[in-house]
Amino acid sequence: MNIIAVDIGNTNITIGLFLEDEEKSIKSIPGKSKAKLTEHLKSAWNEIPIAKSSKEKKRDGVIVVSSVKSEWTNVIELIAKKELGEKIQLIGKDIPLPIPLWIDEPEKVGTDRAVSAAAAYAVIGDAVVIADFGTAVTIDLVDEKGNFVGGVICPGFEISAEALKKNTTELPKVKVKKPKTVYGKTTKEAINCGLYYSAIGTLEEIIRRYAEKIGKWPQTIITGEAAKIIKDDCQFIDSCVPNLVVKGIILAYRKYIEEKQ
Repeated sequence: MNIIAVDIGNTNITIGLFLEDEEKSIKSIPGKSKAKLTEHLKSAWNEIPIAKSSKEKKRDGVIVVSSVKSEWTNVIELIAKKELGEKIQLIGKDIPLPIPLWIDEPEKVGTDRAVSAAAAYAVIGDAVVIADFGTAVTIDLVDEKGNFVGGVICPGFEISAEALKKNTTELPKVKVKKPKTVYGKTTKEAINCGLYYSAIGTLEEIIRRYAEKIGKWPQTIITGEAAKIIKDDCQFIDSCVPNLVVKGIILAYRKYIEEKQ
């Protein structure tokens, strides 16, 4: 099975190429860079072999998309159509979500959260927390039976740093990184420490409250661009998995194909 998995986020678009179910490449590109997106999609598509049974020499692959930003979905759809002569398959529209959503507004849950949750549960097979540190931070809970039961949404580092700068007179904007000490000696260091340790503290507190609700401490997986920044100070997590959404897209498509057969 040859798949190009496209994770459209709020800031970046991540493109993963899988040939015969083997990961070949995963690259994150700024969503505003149409030229780079076009170049990378064309390059990835050209690596997919031509179907042996195709007289038109069509390639034996699919483009599967999870998106939280409709305007960028349209961009990817247009690139696929004009440059590759292909239609995208959109999770939540063309492909069903791979996990039951036991919540009040299932239609409003981002497909990125759903596919990540499904991917995590597929590996753990028990209650699991999935924390995605991107533009926004989502901390979701899947119960021991594999149901997505809900989560929390918080501002990510970039949003929080920008809010401090915009809503104060003197505070500068910082790019969050692992602090050298637990307290800052300068204003920038103090902001960095505040945002960094707030994220870790929030994650630990929410997991603790989830544990109280389900009666046991769940395994926890963190992912997203900022996960690698905080992971070393999160001794309470079990693993940091880069590009979990991309892996969830692959799982969702495989499940869809298996259930059709």
